[in-house]
Amino acid sequence: MGVNVHRKWNKIIIFIICCLLFALYIFPFLLILINSFKGRLEVVANPLSLPSSFDLSYYIEAFKTMNYGAALINSLLVTIFSVTVIIVFSSMLAYFLVRWKWKINKFIFMTMVASMIIPFQAVMIPFVTIYGNIGLLNSRGMLIYFYLGFGVSMATFLYHGFIKSVPIELEEAAIIDGASRFQVFFRVVMPMLKPTTATIAILDVLWVWNDFLLPSLVLVNDNVRTLPLSTFYFFGKYTANYNVAMAALVLVLIPVLIFYFVMQKKIIAGIVEGALK
Repeated sequence: MGVNVHRKWNKIIIFIICCLLFALYIFPFLLILINSFKGRLEVVANPLSLPSSFDLSYYIEAFKTMNYGAALINSLLVTIFSVTVIIVFSSMLAYFLVRWKWKINKFIFMTMVASMIIPFQAVMIPFVTIYGNIGLLNSRGMLIYFYLGFGVSMATFLYHGFIKSVPIELEEAAIIDGASRFQVFFRVVMPMLKPTTATIAILDVLWVWNDFLLPSLVLVNDNVRTLPLSTFYFFGKYTANYNVAMAALVLVLIPVLIFYFVMQKKIIAGIVEGALK
C-alpha cells in the first residue's frame, strides 16, 4: 500500500513539474498573442494585461506594411531549396566519404567537423566584404548557396554516422543486378536514411526560416526580403510599433505551426526511428 501511495505522489509531482515547465514555455507565445490585439500605448502601459478588445486592424496593418505575401514566398523559396540542397549534397558527400576508403577522405571529414566550431559571427565581416565587392549579394540564389555552405558540415556529420550502419551487402546485391552507383544511392541507401533526413530537415527548416542575421547581410532590396527581415519594418531609430510588430510575429509563426501540425506524425516517427537506430 505504501509503495502505491509513493508512486502516486511521484506521478503527481512529475505532472506538476511538467505543467510548470509547459507554462514557462508557452508564456512568451501567449504574451505575443495577447499584445498583438492591443494599442501601442496599452502594450507599453501594461503588457501582461488582457486586451480591452480584440482588434484585427493591427494584423491588417502588419500584413500590408511587411508585404507579407512577397516575404512569405521569398521565405518559402529560400527554405525549401536550401533544405533540399543541404540534404542532397550532404547525403551524397557522406556516402562518398564512408564508402570510398581514401586517405584524403578522413582529412576532409575532420576538416568539416572542425569547421562546425567556428561561429558565423567570426567570419561575418570578411564574408560581407569579399562577396559584396564581387557583387554576389542581394540574391536569393546566393543566399541558398550560402546556407548550403554553412549547413553542409552538420548534415554530413549526421549522415556519416548513419551510413556506417547501412549493410554494404545490400549495395553489392544491387550492383550485381546492374544498378549504377547513383541508382544504388538513391534507390537503396537514401530510403534507409529517412530518420536522419527527417531530423536534418526539421533542424534546417527551423534554422533557415527563423534566421535573421545571414539574410540581413545578403538581402538588401525590399522585394527579396524574407519574413524575419520584414518584421524589422516596425522598429525605427527612435520609435517602435510593438503591437503591430507582435501581430507580424504571429503571422510569421503561422506557416511554421501549419508545417508542424501537417507533418507532426512523420516528424515524430522520424525522430523515434532515428533514436531506435
